Amino acid sequence: MQGSGAVFLGGLLGWAVLAASVLSVLRLALVAVTVRTRAGRGRPEWGPPAYEPVSVIVPVRNKVAGIEAALQSLLRTSYPMEIIVIDDGSTDGTVALVERYTLLGVRLVRQPGAGTAAALNTGIALARGNLIVTTDGDTVFGPDTIGLLAQPFAQPDVGAVCGTLKAGDGGEVLSRWPHSEDKAWSGLDRRLFDLSGCIPTVPVALGAFRREALADVGGVSTDALAEDTDLTMALLRAGWRIVHEQDAVAWSEPPSSLGQLLRQRSRSSHGLVQAIWKHRRAVWMSGGAGQLGRRGLPYLLLFQVLLPLLAPLVDIYALYGLLFGGLAKAALAWLGFLGVQLAAFCYACDLEGEPRRIPWSLPLQQVVSRQMTYLVLIRSAATAAHSTWLGWQWMGRHDVAHAFGGERTGG
Repeated sequence: MQGSGAVFLGGLLGWAVLAASVLSVLRLALVAVTVRTRAGRGRPEWGPPAYEPVSVIVPVRNKVAGIEAALQSLLRTSYPMEIIVIDDGSTDGTVALVERYTLLGVRLVRQPGAGTAAALNTGIALARGNLIVTTDGDTVFGPDTIGLLAQPFAQPDVGAVCGTLKAGDGGEVLSRWPHSEDKAWSGLDRRLFDLSGCIPTVPVALGAFRREALADVGGVSTDALAEDTDLTMALLRAGWRIVHEQDAVAWSEPPSSLGQLLRQRSRSSHGLVQAIWKHRRAVWMSGGAGQLGRRGLPYLLLFQVLLPLLAPLVDIYALYGLLFGGLAKAALAWLGFLGVQLAAFCYACDLEGEPRRIPWSLPLQQVVSRQMTYLVLIRSAATAAHSTWLGWQWMGRHDVAHAFGGERTGG
């Protein structure tokens, strides 16, 4: 009985690993075909140069380690803009640091801690510009990022623009993990969504919005965990076009501990499941909303929910092979799965013209990341319907401005 049970478990794991492998290869194939199609079209022509003033909103809470580098990068920008910092109940000296920059035109507004969405809505209400750029208190902008984000709004149907947010390398092994993961899949997915007309997330850390579009959907929802994903999907459902300007780059500090990484994953995964459920009726709509419903949501469900749920079984299958036999088959499956991740990483590096510096920790990263994502997604699926509020999920930061270098910040 015990032997038959082990055989049954092995067969079940084998089918699950096969499904995960098929999904991984399918994802890479879809992205490769899409990117090749986009490359043939060349850069989009947005229209005449845009010079409309921009309001940059920076919601912060306990960002003393990163806010100075963020503000300096914005102040080095030549594009006409105002900078509004909304402090949401900081207790670590962030306010005192920001006050040093008020003589340079930075506006500081303080409010009791109410969360990111509330801080953003406060900034939107105070902003004078018709174009709103949002960022985090530890995100470093390139010198031309603001202008590149503003340019697509020359087309009147564009409601929001997504930039390219990269993870800075703080020098520690763990801090490189988000960078390699973003390189492997997030950037590739973003290109696919852009071509498909259904970008599901304009990140708060690097996004631009038309004021009229924000008013059309009632501003930033305060009952969403992933407020940026919820807002972007709402804009698509309202008929606005969302585009990606890949050259508008900024660098954000990655988590520096396993606990911070887990909290970040928990919030984003939970918020994604919540947003998919909230906007599920887009499947029956037309236009951009229909593209979200019939293209974006199935892709998210398959490759950002189902695949992460199946992926940890690759490691369990390898352990099964070690304990009960069939190690060669299990090892082949594990290495093949890792090979797909490496292929995606190298492909993304080639697209961006960067050297293929494959992190030596990638195999270990895949194992740890898969188990972490597995736990987070199970929790997210179980609690998303209850809209549990996770608040800011504040993560302690270290000053890693040196990781971005002068070339990235214009200095």
